[in-house]
Amino acid sequence: MKKIAKWSGYSILGLVVVLTILGCAGGAINWNQEPPYALVHSWGEKGSGPGQLNDPTGIAVTDTEVFVSDARNGRIQVFDHEGQLKRAFGTTGDGIGELGRPMNLTIHDEKLYVPEYMNDRIQVFSLAGEPLAVIGGPGEEPGQFNAPGGVAVAGNGDLFVADFYNHRVQHLRADGSFVKQWGTTGETGKSAGQFTYPTDVTFADDRTLYVADGYGNRVQSFDTGGDFLHKWGGPFALGIYGPLKGWLTTATSIAVGPEGNIFVADFYNDRIQKFAADGDYLTAFGSEPENPGHTAMAVAIESDGTVWSVNFADNRVEKWEPVK
Repeated sequence: MKKIAKWSGYSILGLVVVLTILGCAGGAINWNQEPPYALVHSWGEKGSGPGQLNDPTGIAVTDTEVFVSDARNGRIQVFDHEGQLKRAFGTTGDGIGELGRPMNLTIHDEKLYVPEYMNDRIQVFSLAGEPLAVIGGPGEEPGQFNAPGGVAVAGNGDLFVADFYNHRVQHLRADGSFVKQWGTTGETGKSAGQFTYPTDVTFADDRTLYVADGYGNRVQSFDTGGDFLHKWGGPFALGIYGPLKGWLTTATSIAVGPEGNIFVADFYNDRIQKFAADGDYLTAFGSEPENPGHTAMAVAIESDGTVWSVNFADNRVEKWEPVK
C-alpha cells in the first residue's frame, strides 16, 4: 500500500466538500440558520457540601426552580433561578428515597421522575422531595431496566424510558406495567427503531416522541403509535460521530422548546445543538471545559425558551439565552 506523503490542495478541498455533503445528508444544513445562545449566568463547584456538585448528570426547570441530579453525591439539589440553594433530598444508597447516580430529570404533573443509573429503577418524588413511588428494577425482562437514563411522561401518566444497557425504549403504564418496547433487548443497531445505548427521551406537544440515541450519535422520532418518523445526526444517521454542525458525538440529553425545536446535549463536542422538529440544524452553543472532561451533559428548556444545562467537567449549572 502506498503512503501519501502530503495532502495536495485539491485533496483537502475534496475532503471539505465530501464532509459538507455528508453533513447535509445527515439531516442538517452545515451553517447556522439562527444566532447562537450566550451564557448569561452560572454557578457551582466540585464538592459534597450544600450547593456544590460532583458530576451533575441531569436538570429540570420550573418557572421558579432548577432541579439538578448531583450524581456522585446521590442527591437532587434544588436552586432558585439565581443559584441560591433552596433544598436537597436523597443520599447515596438503594433504599426508598436514596439514589444511585440520578440521571436525566423530568417534571410532570407536579412530580419529579428520577432514573437511577446504579439502581436500575425510576423513583418518583414530589417537588418537595417526598418519595412517592418506585418503578422497575434490575434485569432484561419487560418492565425491568439496566441503567435507565431518561424518562418521558405522557398526558395519561404512561412512561417512556431510555433503557441504556438494554438498548431499548420501553413504554410502561404509570404503575410500571409493560406495554411495548422499541429496539431489541441487549442488541445494538443502526436501523430505524434500533438503538445503541439510548440516554434520554422527551415528548413534543404533538405527542411526537424524540429519543437521544446516545452512542448511536443520533436522534430518532416516533409517532403516538410508536411508528418511526425520522432520524438525524451524521451521514444518514448511521451512528458515525463527528464535530460538524448537525453531527453528534454521544447524545446524552434531549429537550423540546416552546416552539417545538429540539435541543440535544452533544457531550463529547462540548455543545448543545438546536434543531427544527424535522432535524434541520439551526444553531449550536456551549462551554469549553476548564477541567479535564467534557461539558454539555444535560439540557432543559424553561417555558419562555431559556436554555439550562449542566456542565459535567466543571460541576456547574449554566443558563443560556439567544443572542439578540
